[in-house]
Amino acid sequence: MADPEARLVEEVGALLRRAAAEAILPMFRHLADSDVSEKAPGEVVTVADRRAEEIIATELRRLRPESEVVGEEGVAADPAVLDLLAGPGEVWLVDPLDGTANFAAGRQPFAVMAALRRGGRTEAAWILDPMADRLLLARAADGAYRDGDAVRTTTEPLPAGALRGVVATRFLPAELRERVLAGAGRIGAVLPGQHCAGQEYADIVDGRQHFAIFWRTLPWDHAPGALLIEAAGGVVRRLDGSPYDPADGRAGLLAAANESIWHTVHAALLTTS
Repeated sequence: MADPEARLVEEVGALLRRAAAEAILPMFRHLADSDVSEKAPGEVVTVADRRAEEIIATELRRLRPESEVVGEEGVAADPAVLDLLAGPGEVWLVDPLDGTANFAAGRQPFAVMAALRRGGRTEAAWILDPMADRLLLARAADGAYRDGDAVRTTTEPLPAGALRGVVATRFLPAELRERVLAGAGRIGAVLPGQHCAGQEYADIVDGRQHFAIFWRTLPWDHAPGALLIEAAGGVVRRLDGSPYDPADGRAGLLAAANESIWHTVHAALLTTS
């Protein structure tokens, strides 16, 4: 008998591709001024975000009628929806267009992401790069995959000077930003970031970078990537070393390719001398 969970994984991957094909790719570099609006100061949303979320949420509810959907645009309309993440039920987290600012400006990267939580635990995740048509997925009990092929993060305990990774400084508190900047010389390369969390997590799995530090940790931005990293052998924790829970609302997150790299980066950039 076919594994129903494996079938669900395939169906959700196909759904994200459909949403990208119908709502996102046709609008890339074809947005009119009226297609872009500001939902919060400095935060844009496009018709593609809203249409993609509508497609994904509608189909997820059809696939799993007993589940709830927490989408980025749905939460923007009703923040109380976030409370579902801490509940015991089955909940989908959906980021219909991660990297909206890039998309609206006609730049890459951007991604389509989803995660499935049951009983307060993230069990599956999907990150689609629509331009490359590349799908990364993870199951908590079954590892991480790129278009069907298993992927693993590096296990090598690299020294600080050999590491490269992103620090998303936009939202960092001033004191923490100063600490990171003071320690940046100890790291091989501290990158400014690509304004697309999905791409940052993918780059850790693919070995293009070794770590990423974020301050703002909206659950739809980070739950999919966190499971992907962990399922591939990496480590994702709060800056104080505690476990990451997308439902707890705290700020600060350090993702790394392995345990050794997590501690090396933390010591170089986040530990007070």
